[in-house]
Amino acid sequence: MSEIKELLVKTMEKIFKKHITKETVDLIDEGQWADDVWEILKENGLLAACISEKAGGAGGDLEDLFSLLKMGGKYAVPIPLMEYIFSNYLLEKFHLAPTDEMITYNLSDKPDCTLSENGEVSGAFPHVAWGRYASNLVTIVKGSGGNYLVKVPLKDALVKEGTNLAGEPRDYIKLTAIPVLEKSRIIDYEQLEEMILLETAAKCAVIAGTLEKIYESTIEYTKQRQQFGRYIHRFQLIQRHIAQLAGETVIVDSAVDNMMEALVEKRHRHEIPLTRIRIEEAIRTVSASAHQVHGAIGVTYEHHLHHYTRRLWSYRDEGRGHLKWSQKLSRDLLQSNNSMWEFLTTY
Repeated sequence: MSEIKELLVKTMEKIFKKHITKETVDLIDEGQWADDVWEILKENGLLAACISEKAGGAGGDLEDLFSLLKMGGKYAVPIPLMEYIFSNYLLEKFHLAPTDEMITYNLSDKPDCTLSENGEVSGAFPHVAWGRYASNLVTIVKGSGGNYLVKVPLKDALVKEGTNLAGEPRDYIKLTAIPVLEKSRIIDYEQLEEMILLETAAKCAVIAGTLEKIYESTIEYTKQRQQFGRYIHRFQLIQRHIAQLAGETVIVDSAVDNMMEALVEKRHRHEIPLTRIRIEEAIRTVSASAHQVHGAIGVTYEHHLHHYTRRLWSYRDEGRGHLKWSQKLSRDLLQSNNSMWEFLTTY
């Protein structure tokens, strides 16, 4: 565990509590983003927290990275936090230089973007997170001899703006003979799979923070709202929903903690898929229960609940979901010599 984790998390939460309001999060639906919050994080060194000290960062580890992403999910902060931190993590992991410019990434387990012999990238990428604001893109390309991780400038790229259900930028980007800034050595299948596992783990951390916020906000709401002369948290039906919310939130927190432990111990091949699958179940339960407790007000634009449930629904459908990971676990089980019980309980 990193010694700086507690300091990083406390500092980021202090900034978010002060600067992130409902109106701040509303910016994303207005086609804007919280660039002032971005600058504050940058000035405090939080955006470079997981970059090595050699490259000018704080030298944080994976646990620091996921803790910061969880905090970003908890506050629905309208900035490309995951994209920036994770992109730089990938660059350093494959011995490329991190950057302080705005950067995003796009990973595919079957790359169809090509790298020419003279180092130019061509291809299209749908649904690139925060693409319109990024100066560079980190992605996998197919070149002679194999696949490479590259950093590509987006100054001359074609960008068609789009959004996900939460209103966050998810843009179509087309590159035509764009020279790469840097490229890695050839990446084999195991390294590519590892990147996708880490991306999935990072998104799990973001979702865990979002679920935690929904639970906390719902508890606060039930202690303020009255019906028939009583605070609604005293009604049995509301207590049932609160119990469901509490249970799912704790389960997801435990799953993410187990996932982090597995990453540290290099046994995360199955732990990350299992966490991702379980999180999708939690998303359904938490969203339904939270909206039931809030009633009609929970679906209004004026209330902040939609900021979090819309993000849950968006993140559930983006990237590699339960179908991909269920298929992977099934294949691994069929190829294993262990029984079902041994497969689930043996590391």
